[in-house]
Amino acid sequence: MQAEIGIIGGTGLYDPKLLKNIEEVTLNTPYGAPSDAITLGELAGKRVAFLPRHGKKHSIRPTDVNSRANIFALKQLGVKRVLAPSTVGSLKEEYKPGDIVFVDQFIDRTTRREQSFYTEKQVCHISVAEPMCPELRRTLIGVAKDLGISAHSTGTYVCIEGPRFSTKAESRMYRTWGADVVGMTLVPECVLAREAELCYATIATVTDYDVWKEHVVCVDDIVRTMRGNIENVKRIIVEAIARLPEKRSCECGGALKGAFV
Repeated sequence: MQAEIGIIGGTGLYDPKLLKNIEEVTLNTPYGAPSDAITLGELAGKRVAFLPRHGKKHSIRPTDVNSRANIFALKQLGVKRVLAPSTVGSLKEEYKPGDIVFVDQFIDRTTRREQSFYTEKQVCHISVAEPMCPELRRTLIGVAKDLGISAHSTGTYVCIEGPRFSTKAESRMYRTWGADVVGMTLVPECVLAREAELCYATIATVTDYDVWKEHVVCVDDIVRTMRGNIENVKRIIVEAIARLPEKRSCECGGALKGAFV
């Protein structure tokens, strides 16, 4: 029961037909249970582990996602790279619904989430100056370009607590900060992946213009746009996995060096 690449995705992406020779495993970790059973299988010639972030029935609120257990479980399975599709609202006119954003920075507005594995005997001062794996991002950007999929190669993601959407005042404030998109799941997922010395990159799909454009954010509209984006996300994931070299050339595998006093 081993895998090279992990995919942490929403329920819209959950498709057992995407993988071949699948089996499900249920794991426990020192941090509790992951969001759901993990599906193992083959994709583009590589062993892949798929984990639905909110559970298969989308029953887990963003704040309640046990990201420590999710990341730890993937590492237990041997995963070294994580692709993390998610949905976001746009804070800029040019980031249109239907577009894909390869986020490279984040602003954390969450307050209730544990962001470290090291909470007792050690303190880990992990660096997230560049929170995404550069090798993964380069691969994803190149794939989207080659496939002709509308995508933005950079983006700053404001992570809010949720599950409620932003007020108009909040949305306008985020725009003044220079942020590009807003969502609820990137933090602490990407921070924990860095602590676990895993490569991590998110594939953010824009579903709406948040509320700064005087348009009420509606779950039905978000789901409709998300479904339209799913096939493009799948195409990017399949091709990216096929292109990734066996050995990592980034520094993610040594992220803990110098992180402890």
